[in-house]
Amino acid sequence: MTKSPRLPRAIGASGLTSSPLGLGCASLSGSYGPSDETNALAVLREAFSRGVTMFDTSDKYGNGHNEELLARAFSGHRNEVVVASKFGNMAGKDGKIADNSPQTMIASCEASLKRLKSDVIDLYYIHRIDPAVPIEDTIGAMARLVEQGKVRALGICEVNPATLRRAHSVHPIAAIQSEYSILYRQEAEEVLQTTRELGIAFVAYAPLGRGLLTGAVQPGSLGEKDERLRHPRFSAENLPKNLELVDAIRAVADKRGSTPGQVSLAWLLAQGEDIIPIPGTKTMSRLIENIDAASIILSEDEIGFIAKSIPPDAAAGLRYRAEHMKNMYL
Repeated sequence: MTKSPRLPRAIGASGLTSSPLGLGCASLSGSYGPSDETNALAVLREAFSRGVTMFDTSDKYGNGHNEELLARAFSGHRNEVVVASKFGNMAGKDGKIADNSPQTMIASCEASLKRLKSDVIDLYYIHRIDPAVPIEDTIGAMARLVEQGKVRALGICEVNPATLRRAHSVHPIAAIQSEYSILYRQEAEEVLQTTRELGIAFVAYAPLGRGLLTGAVQPGSLGEKDERLRHPRFSAENLPKNLELVDAIRAVADKRGSTPGQVSLAWLLAQGEDIIPIPGTKTMSRLIENIDAASIILSEDEIGFIAKSIPPDAAAGLRYRAEHMKNMYL
């Protein structure tokens, strides 16, 4: 297995940097079934001790519990980590998918700062785009938070190139966060052309396809409260088809003595120094496995073989339900 240390990755032009792999923290607050707080704190602290410096949260995760969890985990070490949080994802509350109004953003930021027990959020994202509010209005209000020292850098999630350009023209955007993996990459690779032109980092969430690319998710293996059961790619019809795609990754992994998940992350890291995957997990063994993937360097032949074996349109089923896809890539 070819291994090599990877350097920290710049978060756009913000001056902030991240470890090559960050940690997505949603599962530590019940997004994928029940979570244990003692274990969650242990996972966060172990990630930090092993060199992870970016921790991704949102006011949506556990209705704020996730931010409180990070505050407890990094008490005394706040200045040693990059905390990224988000606002505006209403998830259907009051019939709304998103609320990007400046007043909602300001109130959300103050609440997040309180839960994080911090004076500043390092990277603050719009979690979902609200078509009813001009992006210029939201970014303009967020820029004032930067001027006030409450936020260090701005980000935006699930955005298309045109909207990203409009946002960036108001205030520099340091990072976008969108789903990106070997399984899902069509829109990600489209927007990458714009992020690279503008010098914006690409934070890749669900880099393991919400577990699909590890091969560990099997029919009937998800608990009844696991939100993946609502995702079309995990349906009884689509899951077996998607698991077949993992065979090509497993072939590379077996030759290297690694795991399909590690090879999937290594493939994504190889797509560019501006890409920061943030795999999430609530198990210590998977955390360590994912972190070790950062030192795997795939050959050009391996990278090409994986991309050819899993074409961009290979996945069966939408990644979200149809009603939620209406608010993606806006």
